Amino acid sequence: MIFSLFSYLFKKQNSTLHVPDSILVKKLKSLSKHSNIQVYSDVTIYHHSIAYKVPLIVLDPLRGLYLFEIKAWSYDDLKNSQIRKAHNQESSKKTLSFEKTHEIIRKRFNELLHNDGVPIFNYLIMENLSSNEYAHLSDSFKELLPFEKLIFNDSNDSDIFKKLQEASVESATLPSAHTILSTLFVQYAILDGNKTHVATQEQIDFIHKELTSKSELLGLPQSGKSATLLLKALFYLLENPKVSIVIIKPTTLACNIFKKRLLDLTEYAIVDVNIGSIDVITPLELLNRHRKKMHKETYISLGFVDYKQMHKSFKLADIVLCDDGQLYNDDFLEYLSFIQKNRKLLIAKSIHQPNKLTLTKNFLNKEKSLEFIHTNPYAKTLQLLHKLTQNTKNESILIIAQETTLNNLLEEDLEHFLGVNIAKIDAQKSLIEQDFTQIGIGSYEDINALSVKHIIMLDLCFTPYSHIEYALNIATQSVYILYEEECPQILELKDSYESSQEQRRVEESTLS
Repeated sequence: MIFSLFSYLFKKQNSTLHVPDSILVKKLKSLSKHSNIQVYSDVTIYHHSIAYKVPLIVLDPLRGLYLFEIKAWSYDDLKNSQIRKAHNQESSKKTLSFEKTHEIIRKRFNELLHNDGVPIFNYLIMENLSSNEYAHLSDSFKELLPFEKLIFNDSNDSDIFKKLQEASVESATLPSAHTILSTLFVQYAILDGNKTHVATQEQIDFIHKELTSKSELLGLPQSGKSATLLLKALFYLLENPKVSIVIIKPTTLACNIFKKRLLDLTEYAIVDVNIGSIDVITPLELLNRHRKKMHKETYISLGFVDYKQMHKSFKLADIVLCDDGQLYNDDFLEYLSFIQKNRKLLIAKSIHQPNKLTLTKNFLNKEKSLEFIHTNPYAKTLQLLHKLTQNTKNESILIIAQETTLNNLLEEDLEHFLGVNIAKIDAQKSLIEQDFTQIGIGSYEDINALSVKHIIMLDLCFTPYSHIEYALNIATQSVYILYEEECPQILELKDSYESSQEQRRVEESTLS
């Protein structure tokens, strides 16, 4: 639904242009590339259980929001029209009326930020009317739709930008662009602790992309794949509350963390959706559901998929979203493709092939340190823990190693040596059963969906490279890699790190 400017301004039937085909909208989007304005067309503002369609909204972070209505009226349509004010304008000095849209925007700002938000300005895009033709219209029309509020089909970039700037003087007291946009558009809002930011254009494009039975979401590590997958699931649910969605995460703990993030986002956003219809499960749970239907004995652990199960149809959900696809074996991914062959399937993976990336932006902290230490891992771990605990909170530290090494470290009585508590992570247990207030210690298979400031990594020579890479990227500030001897994994990691450092030096040199 597009909110009309007037309920009965013209007796002639009017029509609304399709925004993507609008020449002037394209001009606005082009203008955004050379200014600080941000343009969103054909978007929806969700509030509680209601969805409000908005044809075009523009944000100027220094002035406020601009609402645009787009009309196909031509000079021939308007020159002989009978013109009068709509009923809801009789007592208003405003000549453009977007009451419902204003109301929902104000409600969202008041309920989320407890203030009225930002100034809102109304404009009308006239795709089939020139500024010269407007000059020949009646004064009554010009009174209702003043020149400074209209964008004509012969308006150039300079004309448009000038009209937007003349709406108001700049203000340094407005909320940040991320705050404004994430308040308006829950479907693009990413929560990061107590902060919110809006998805990138790449992420937004993918959220709206139609899925097939073999869709992929490909990106570098820390490119926002999991956040995009979460928003896509929420968007599907907002658009169709009856849709069934299954999300696959590697471990029970990772499933719990994902559910919490989804719950936090819906609570923050003030939308009425049944997130219970989004089922978050592990690969093992999925296979065992299928085996139960086949009256087969359930699996205890995830291994290779039974050949019969690979060829036995099974309706899981309308949409299946599989995260961290690079961590699963090929036959499980093939199994997913088989059971979803007539429905929607999305597999998100971390890859390093630039020509195949869906998400190209990387959110890794460029200042994060990575240190290779050729040493006795046990002794160095104790030394590093002693150093780190002097300057940071215990919950910001994580030790990652193979199970045998973890048990040996615990037997070394780290708690007594350091005078702190150590909590072993068990990814097969739920989030509520874990203690994340202490120094964490866990295996490479247990850390999915975690994020900490500092990690200490051991046993790289006995670990698949995909698991090593995943572990590297959960740290936000520093990584310590401890090893007694070099091996292919260490050498590959060193080469990759040196290459990235060289690329960063080149980029910094180019910028300077």
